[in-house]
Amino acid sequence: MSILKKAILPQELVSKLFNYAMSKAKELDIKISIAILDDGGNLAGFIKMDGASLISSQLAQNKAYTAVGFGLPTADWYPIIKDTPSLLHGLVHTDRMTIFGGGCPIFIEEQLVGGIGVSGGTADQDAECAQAALHAIEEL
Repeated sequence: MSILKKAILPQELVSKLFNYAMSKAKELDIKISIAILDDGGNLAGFIKMDGASLISSQLAQNKAYTAVGFGLPTADWYPIIKDTPSLLHGLVHTDRMTIFGGGCPIFIEEQLVGGIGVSGGTADQDAECAQAALHAIEEL
């Protein structure tokens, strides 16, 4: 019998992801909320920058949930479903499903370990902050 080794989302990385995302937000002059979930969809960390909107808190969590739930960035969903009305109208009614930018899966050693969700700017700005956060993985 072989035992599979599972990568985990360490808390030290969660802190670095926050710092990278907030640094990019400051560069873009936006105020964001950031949610990080583990591979089970559990909240590993959350931060709301001073001045970030209230609704961005929930949107960030939903983006992280969608990203970890499918292992795809949230921005990838609309192009996939836009030409299939049943998917377009059905998936958007799925609880916590988000189909615009700002959510990215987190992979360590090619294993899905979590998701990050960013909200507070435009969908492109949110995606840019989430992508910037992922550079923290290179420091592991």
